[in-house]
Amino acid sequence: MITVYSKPNCMQCEMSKRYLKDKGIEFKEINVFEDADSLEMLRSAGLTQMPVVMAEGHDPITGFRPNMLAKLGESDD
Repeated sequence: MITVYSKPNCMQCEMSKRYLKDKGIEFKEINVFEDADSLEMLRSAGLTQMPVVMAEGHDPITGFRPNMLAKLGESDD
């Protein structure tokens, strides 16, 4: 499962979600302004730039990184 942690009015968040949708990669979105526990978890891990894209077996991806997002699709069964 891929999780995209995002915040409102974040251009990089929108671009990352659009990229994943365009590539047919399924993901769950969590708005960190609505989920304080998720925000605290990210901060504790030193992840402060949005979006943060997490997928099992991959390092967290911060910001809009299409080259890294493409790898998520490659490993999708």
